[in-house]
Formats: sequence, C-alpha cells, structure tokens
Amino acid sequence: MASTKVSSFKNGFNHGLLRLRSQLTSETSCYVFKRLLQGLLTLFLASVLSFAIMQLAPGNFLETLQLNPKISQETIEEYKRQFGLDKPAIVQYWLWLFRVFTGNFGTSFVYLRPVSSLLLERIPATLLLAIASIIVTWMVAIPLGIIGAVKQNSWVDKILRVISYLGQGFPSFITALLFLILAQNLSPLLPVGDMTSLYHAELTPFGKVVDIAWHMLLPTLALSITSFAGLQRLMRGQLLDVLRQDYIQTARAKGLPENRVIYVHALRNAINPLITLLGFEFASLLSGAFIAEFFFNWPGLGRLILQAVTARDPYLVMGSLMMGAAMLIIGNLLADLLLKAVDPRIKLEDLK
Repeated sequence: MASTKVSSFKNGFNHGLLRLRSQLTSETSCYVFKRLLQGLLTLFLASVLSFAIMQLAPGNFLETLQLNPKISQETIEEYKRQFGLDKPAIVQYWLWLFRVFTGNFGTSFVYLRPVSSLLLERIPATLLLAIASIIVTWMVAIPLGIIGAVKQNSWVDKILRVISYLGQGFPSFITALLFLILAQNLSPLLPVGDMTSLYHAELTPFGKVVDIAWHMLLPTLALSITSFAGLQRLMRGQLLDVLRQDYIQTARAKGLPENRVIYVHALRNAINPLITLLGFEFASLLSGAFIAEFFFNWPGLGRLILQAVTARDPYLVMGSLMMGAAMLIIGNLLADLLLKAVDPRIKLEDLK
C-alpha cells in the first residue's frame, strides 16, 4: 500500500515537472521572459536619465530650506547625512539603485515617508483613470469606425469624419479645462474635482463605488475625447481595407449574410492593428492623465510627480518616473499578448 502511494506521488511529481517545463519552454513564456529582461534594461536607462536630470537641474531641496531663517545650518548638515547628499553623485546613484532592487525607493524629502508607500497610494488612481478611459474610448471609437466604413461616403460617414477631425484638434489640456468650466457652472450636478466626496466615508460600499465613478466622469471624458478620434479613423480605414480583400468578396459570393461577413470575417482581421496600438495608447493616456489629474485635482501619479519636481524632491521624482516607465513596459507587453490571444496565427517572435 505504501509503495503504491509513493509510486503515485512520484508519477504526479514527474507529471507536474513535465507541465512546468513545457510551460517554461513555450513560445509565450520565452517571449515574456525576453521582454522582461528588455524591460529591466529600459528601467536601468530610465533611472540613469532621471538621476542625471535631477543632478543637472539648478538648485535642490536643501537650498530651498536654507532660505528659511528658522532652519539652522546644523539641521541642513543633518539632512545631508540622513539622505546621503554628502556623498559624490555617482555614489548616491548606486546606493539608490541598490535599494531599488530591494523594493526601497528611498525617503521623500518633503513627506518624510518611504517613496514606495507614496507610489502605492497614487498608482491605483492613475491606473483606474487610464483603464476607464481606454474602455470608454474603445466602446465609442470601434462602433463609430465600423459605421463609417459600412456607410462609406454617406452623410453619416461625413458627419463622423468631421467629429473625428474636431476630436483630434482638441489637446487634452484644452478639453480638461472646458470640462472644468462646465463642472463649475453646473455644480453640484457635476463634481468639480478630487476623487471622492467629503461624505465618502459615510457611504455604503456600493455608494462609495458610485461616488468614485461620479468623480471619474469628467476626467475620463476629457481623456477619451482626444483618444477616440484617431482610433475611430484607424478603425474605419482598416475595415475598409479588409472589405476590399478577395476573401471577403468570395464570402459575399457564397451568399453569406452581410452582418456575418463584416462582424465575423472582416472585423477580426481589421482589429488586429488596433490591438498592437493598445500599448502606445496606454502610454499616451498615462501622459494625458497627468494633465487631467492636475485640472481635476485627481490624486494620481501625475500630481505626485508635479509636486515632487516643484519641491525638488529627487528620490520621489526618480521613483515616480521609474514606476511610470514600468507601467508603460507592462502595458506594451499586455498588448502583444492580447494580440496573440486574438489571432493565434501571429508569432510573438515577429512582434517588435
């Protein structure tokens, strides 16, 4: 009996090892591992660049403190020793980089708190805004692009093209400013700023979700308006190109319903190039989210970086930039994996 249990345990263990080995050697796992290594190199270069910018920028946090007559020179010297600013710049960088690999981004000069805790507080708000904007953008742009392609050169298509031109012509900060003015004139129907209401803690769990969604409305629309226009035009152009292909004409000649031809055969191939742009769109939304966060007082990573740069807080600036770069790398990787999931014929090794 004992030998039977030992034998079954060995068989199960060997089977698990074979599955693990097959997963580790699969195309997707190797691709993810390679991209992560490339991402580490990118993060290293981003850290060097951000540190160099902070060193070359005129002035620093301690020089600002010296302007305060209530702070003695002994206190300034103590700050230098506490934050390691009495060491050469290259030593400061390597000490900071070593701490980063242990999950420690240093201590904020202004907040006197670990930078990692500040980042963990702000990143969810920025991701929430960016992801919500992506969802709204695709929900609006894809159907409008399909309608424009199906009704090519009709009055509907012309109106949609005018709307897309107007959307592309409005920068994010102009759109955010117009929505802010609208919110001020319609207050309290629309929230003027911040992520929650003053009575947020008193709400039920469902009420808290509704409250956050209500405050997300204007910044999400401000980001989506400038994003959907380009995506709509791209969707229209890609679908028109696919509809001219021979296999689409063959499907129509076989008597397939037009809806099946468009939404099953044509749309599947037309949407692939848009998925490849998802990572870049995520990157642009993050940069645009910084502007929306500033106007709508949204407690995200963009406002934190702005405050850190204004206060000349080097570790907070470098940690924020590193985290932003990491989010962009992960966004591009997820876009490639999504493209592979949508179209299994695509080889990940061909994606650059």
